[in-house]
Amino acid sequence: MSQITAADQAPVLFETREGVEGKCIGIATLNAPKTLNGLSLEMTRLLDAQLRRWADDAAIACVVLQGAGEKAFCAGGDLHALYRSMREYRERGSTDITSNTYAAAFFEEEYRLDHFIHTYPKPLLCWGHGIVMGGGIGLMSGASHRVVTERSKLAMPEIGIGLFPDVGGSWLLARVPRGGGLFLALTGAPLNAGDAIYAGLADVCIDSAQQQAVLDALVAQRWQGQGEADRDALTALLQGFAQAPAAGPLQAHADTIAKLSYAGALEQVVAAIAALQTDDAWLQTAQATLAAGAPGSARLSWELQHRAADLTLAQTFRLEYIVALHVAAHGDFAEGIRALLIDKDRSPHWNPATLAQADARWAEAFFVSPWPESAHPLADLS
Repeated sequence: MSQITAADQAPVLFETREGVEGKCIGIATLNAPKTLNGLSLEMTRLLDAQLRRWADDAAIACVVLQGAGEKAFCAGGDLHALYRSMREYRERGSTDITSNTYAAAFFEEEYRLDHFIHTYPKPLLCWGHGIVMGGGIGLMSGASHRVVTERSKLAMPEIGIGLFPDVGGSWLLARVPRGGGLFLALTGAPLNAGDAIYAGLADVCIDSAQQQAVLDALVAQRWQGQGEADRDALTALLQGFAQAPAAGPLQAHADTIAKLSYAGALEQVVAAIAALQTDDAWLQTAQATLAAGAPGSARLSWELQHRAADLTLAQTFRLEYIVALHVAAHGDFAEGIRALLIDKDRSPHWNPATLAQADARWAEAFFVSPWPESAHPLADLS
C-alpha cells in the first residue's frame, strides 16, 4: 500500500497522504521484511509515539497500519533480544521477576500499545496480509477495521516456544465460537481469511491486488473528523472491495473441535485431541504441535482463558503481564526460543516435561504479582 522505497532502513516508516478538504491519511509500515516484520521494542516505541501524535492531530482522519514486503504483516515479537535478556537474567541468579528490565519494558510497552490500538479514537485500518502471528495479532486485533487477504495466515503458536497466547490473546481466544479458542491456543493451528473472520480476529477479506485501490479510496474519501462517523464511512468503503472468503478448517471441523474443547478438564481435552482419528492434514498438524509443545504453556493457556472470560481487556493485559514476566524468569520461554531459533535443534527440553507435572498447583506461582494492584505498571489502562 505504501510507496516508500525499500531503501529506507528505518524499522517503522511513517508518511501522510493529503486527502480532500484538508484531511490526511497516516500510514505506518513495519519495515523489517527480512524478519517478517518481527516487532522489536524500538518498533513498539516508534509506533506508539506516532499513533499518539496522529490521534491528537485534527488533520489526520484515518490511520493505516501495514507491513513491508509480501510475506507478512508481522510474524511476532523480536525473540532474539528477549532470549538474550532471559539468559542474562538467569546468569545473575536473580529471583526478582521485574529485574529483567528489557523483558519488563518489552511486554509492558507492547501491551500498552496494543491496548491503545483497541481504544484508538480514529478509524485505524490494519492490512493483515500474509503471516500474522503472536505480536502481529496483538497489533491487528484492536484495529477498528481488520483486513485479511487471500494470502493471510493467522496463528497464536506460542505453545511451541514455551510462552502462551499473550498480547490480549487470552481475552480474544476465550471469545472464539464453540471452544475454538482453546483448541487454537493448544495447537497453534493457523487460520485462513475465512476462519480469521469467523474467529473474530478480522472483519473483511479483500484481494491483495486491491491494496493500492483501497488507499486511493481512503485519500479520496470525504472525512468528517468525527470518530464514529468516520469509522462508519470506512466500513462502507471497505465493503465496496470485500469478497466472501472460503470457510477454512476451523469452521469445517467446528463440531469436532467443540467436542474436543468441551471434553472436560485440560487433561481430558489434551487426551481427546491426541486420540482423535483423522486423515485431515490440518488436524494432524494440530495434534503434532500439541504433542511437541510445552506442557506448561498448555496449562497457562488454559488457566488464562478461563480467568479472562470474566475480565475486561485491560484486566487481561495486566494479568498476562504478570504471567509473562514469570515465564521469562523461570518458565520454558528461553528454552523454546533456544530450540527454535538459537541452536535450531527443534528438541526443547520442557520443564515440566508432562502435563501431570504442569498441574493447576504448579501454575499458581505464575499468577503471583510482584506489586500491589495500584502499583501495577499497567494500572492506568481502562
